[in-house]
Amino acid sequence: MKCQSLNEFGKAVVGEERPDLTVTGTEVLLRVTANGVCHSDLHIREGCYNLGGGQKLSFADRGMKLPLVMGHEPVGMVLDAGDKAGELDRNKHFVVYPWQGCGECHQCKDGRENYCSAPRYVGMHIDGGYADQMKIPHPKYLFDIGDMAPEIAAPLACSGLTTYSALKKVQDTLAKSPVVIIGVGGLGLMAVGLVKAMGGLPPVVVDLDPVKREAALKAGASAAIDGAAEDAVAQVQAAVGGTGVQATIDLVGAESTASLAFNAVAKGGKMVIVGLFGGSTPWALPLIPVKAVTIMGSYVGSLVEFGELMDLAHKGLVPALPTKTYALDTANDILNELEDGNVVGRAVLTP
Repeated sequence: MKCQSLNEFGKAVVGEERPDLTVTGTEVLLRVTANGVCHSDLHIREGCYNLGGGQKLSFADRGMKLPLVMGHEPVGMVLDAGDKAGELDRNKHFVVYPWQGCGECHQCKDGRENYCSAPRYVGMHIDGGYADQMKIPHPKYLFDIGDMAPEIAAPLACSGLTTYSALKKVQDTLAKSPVVIIGVGGLGLMAVGLVKAMGGLPPVVVDLDPVKREAALKAGASAAIDGAAEDAVAQVQAAVGGTGVQATIDLVGAESTASLAFNAVAKGGKMVIVGLFGGSTPWALPLIPVKAVTIMGSYVGSLVEFGELMDLAHKGLVPALPTKTYALDTANDILNELEDGNVVGRAVLTP
């Protein structure tokens, strides 16, 4: 098999050839046909999250082991299956639910594998889709993509699911007042389309990049605001039509975006933080109870939520992201392009 392996944090991924994989029991072997390149891959390559104040959360200290084949947005076709995996159609493409847990803790038993404290996430804790082969522990993590192209279905495993789960946390507000989406990369553009699929009003988006703001307007946003503008908060509040900002989804997760979201949201509103850019919280503590604001994190989504998202996708209600495909051996170049902010929509590796 061919793969792109991260052998040292902070360094480039390296092309390698390894022996073909084998499976037993309930395991399934896939021939990878597409794998999205996600912003989280940059953090994995770096080996940490920035916690602000000069502090970092080290992945090595949290148990992430190298070498690692990254890639948590894989689509593939079944090559082989263990004797307990059951019958699987080898002519179909499947997108993989990557947020797999230990299966034994209370979170996993309650259907929240994405909150498992001993996770086995694809491309983070076990080898993922930056390869032409990968294996998964059970066929329950496979979802038929139907008529979708593999490169269009791949981002649903992360950017699609992550934004869907975040929007569900504020679903009661979507039809009442435009949700404010901060950051219009792959997740942001996916969120714009999902708001409509979930019956919401056209959202207001915020981004520093005029190209991405234009892409969001084309995708259906009602307004696109430059987050660097001195009056950005006032522009956001005006763009929701005077109803007050009831919900914000911060897909960046930087101190500046968190500050904008907090200042813009109305009393009793909700802030959902998804992005992992880094930093520390910029809010004055007394203002949290004074505004009665709910601040919550949202990390990817559950297996059940992924099933719900795929149902929407099969009905044609999830617009495809602007997507470009690249050869597997360009993985490091694409990561660099993503880091420089030059990717609009999603870059997808096609082994």
